[in-house]
Amino acid sequence: MKKLNTVKKTTTKLPMTGKVKKGFRFYVTAVLCIVLIGCCSISAFAATNDPLTVVNNLSSFMFGLIRAIGLILLGFGVVQVGLSLKSHDPSQRANGFMTLAGGIVITFAKEILDLIVS
Repeated sequence: MKKLNTVKKTTTKLPMTGKVKKGFRFYVTAVLCIVLIGCCSISAFAATNDPLTVVNNLSSFMFGLIRAIGLILLGFGVVQVGLSLKSHDPSQRANGFMTLAGGIVITFAKEILDLIVS
């Protein structure tokens, strides 16, 4: 067997002056303090004595999340239809229109349910 010439590699730290070290310590401390204050200062508001208000707040929050998902699907459907028109792909166009229709239905789910109920 032939022995390969191996070169021992060493790593050296880059020189850092005292002012740079001090500035870096200050920066890291400031970022950590801001993150810690941001994490610890979350306010929790107590609910009122009316349980109906709590349910209505939860319902509006959930429908807000559903509306956001619907808008994302709506945008994805528009992109998909645009790409299918460019590439002349009918199956992709059908999928794009189905995604577009699904995004519209999901976006307006609360209004549709209100129309059905009343």
